[in-house]
Amino acid sequence: MKDAARTPRRLLLGAGLFACLTPMAVGTAAQSDLRWEPSSGAQAPPAATAAVATGPSPLLAPGTKPMPLADGFDVARFEAMAQAVVANQRVPGLAMAIVHKGEVLSARGYGITDVSNAEPVDAHTVFRLASLSKPFAGTITGLLVAEGSLRWDSHVADFMPALQLARPDAAARLTVADVLSHRVGLGRNTYDRDIERNADYRSLVQRLANAPMTCDVGDCYSYQNVAFSLVGDVVSAASGQFFSEAVTGRIFKPLGMDDASYGLEGIQASPRWAKPHVRAGGGWRSLMPKPTYYRVAPAAGVNASISDMAQWLIAQSGRRPDVLPAPLLATLHQPLVSTPGEMRSSGWRRQRLGDAGYALGWRVYDYSGHRVVFHAGAVQGYRGLMAMMPERDLGVVVLWNGESSLPTGLLPTILDSAIGLAPQHWLDVDFDDVEDLMLANAAEDASPVHGAGAAAAGSGSGGSAASTARPE
Repeated sequence: MKDAARTPRRLLLGAGLFACLTPMAVGTAAQSDLRWEPSSGAQAPPAATAAVATGPSPLLAPGTKPMPLADGFDVARFEAMAQAVVANQRVPGLAMAIVHKGEVLSARGYGITDVSNAEPVDAHTVFRLASLSKPFAGTITGLLVAEGSLRWDSHVADFMPALQLARPDAAARLTVADVLSHRVGLGRNTYDRDIERNADYRSLVQRLANAPMTCDVGDCYSYQNVAFSLVGDVVSAASGQFFSEAVTGRIFKPLGMDDASYGLEGIQASPRWAKPHVRAGGGWRSLMPKPTYYRVAPAAGVNASISDMAQWLIAQSGRRPDVLPAPLLATLHQPLVSTPGEMRSSGWRRQRLGDAGYALGWRVYDYSGHRVVFHAGAVQGYRGLMAMMPERDLGVVVLWNGESSLPTGLLPTILDSAIGLAPQHWLDVDFDDVEDLMLANAAEDASPVHGAGAAAAGSGSGGSAASTARPE
């Protein structure tokens, strides 16, 4: 995205914050406007007594009428598509969740965890999230802003006095919001190759003093992993906790994300986890995960199951205000800089996106006139996509453990169906097979032997249910 690297900083706003994106210039001083104030004396209820908020989406602008899912939105069909994706090990394993109005419509596993030691993927199988970790970093930062420990326009150097950048006074001007929206001024993916060569994060932070800058701080977008992870040092300094402890205590635990963890040790300690896979001849070879990008935990350190991610989508949709209040989410999802390169990076983006921007750990798209909050992730042997469509109160996440682009088509297929667009062949599967799987699943669910218990055991072949690539 070299063209995007020199794009002037933008603040992308729309009617009610959830309409189509309209670029609008803004200066660094405006970052103070991002701070929101919780109600005086408000206390979150204990997680054990918290309930999912009901009624219209809390993230819709006042007076905005919620829109239903389009006719023909068929979760069973999407599940059959996921089963078709893992058939014949086209992808080793996959997990997918769909949530709507605070309810989990589907959270299932498909395929296997490891071609060398096959176990079925289920709703509690843990995957490495790669850059799907970035929204967690933005959210924990926002919680500290909410309590007054930080401001969005707080200077990173106030918490990291030794930080230096190549241009004079650049480090002193770098704000928390600049870091979370990739406006540090460095070239794209600065020092990622060094991370891949097992370089230590601390040594790379010191080397930022010599890294070439393509623009002044705050003046352009350029995607980062090392520099993005500076926010972890800020969170630690402001909270008095290690970054991973802060996220675990304030996000994972209260949301009931019981399978979630940070780091290589976290995924290896999971009772069931999906091994990463790379191509080997005509098939797949499983690997042990590399520790490299775990060293930049805010950018790429989270491990989680699809059950966890369903709860994360519900919370990010505004339906867990005891943990993530809606005003905070509106701020996190507010785009700050234009990213036009995103509109050309894949087939569905080229056809569907009318605008694209980056917020505070989230991407925000105009998807055929509909606002979508999104992020993708990729690291050796793992891939993932996550999206929310606020006007429909819909969330989707897909995780898989093989270096394949095939499952990517599930996401635009589901989004198109939600808004009633004519079907496109985004997904390279045999749709006769999909129809056969749907019939087989329906017959199995109706069987007296399976009955209502089929959902717990998984439906059809490859399904199991329960209620060196750089992170991108």
